[in-house]
Amino acid sequence: MHNYLYLCIVKRSIITYGGYFEQFIETLLPKERLKLDYIISLLETNERLPAKFIKFIREGLYEFRMEYNGNIYRVFFIFDEGNIVVLFHGFEKKTQKIPVREIEKALKIKDRYYADK
Repeated sequence: MHNYLYLCIVKRSIITYGGYFEQFIETLLPKERLKLDYIISLLETNERLPAKFIKFIREGLYEFRMEYNGNIYRVFFIFDEGNIVVLFHGFEKKTQKIPVREIEKALKIKDRYYADK
């Protein structure tokens, strides 16, 4: 009997919707953008990610988490058709809980995305 380790590399398509994500990344410093690019590359290529990076919110909405230099950032996204990751808006998190208005905004963007699709 042989034990083989299989490395499963996924290649997901990453798209954005509505320009919200682009507006968010314009607010980041160059080193913050590099860390954001790293997390997005993990989304593109890994079947599963640790809870350190990803959290399910509700109604098909997820967030990915990024911390840099004591600042905490969140970006909302959905999986579409099991493969495409659609990035919505991001924000700097300043409180312990995610502000409800940020979740509601992401859910409205999600609804518009599916209506436009």
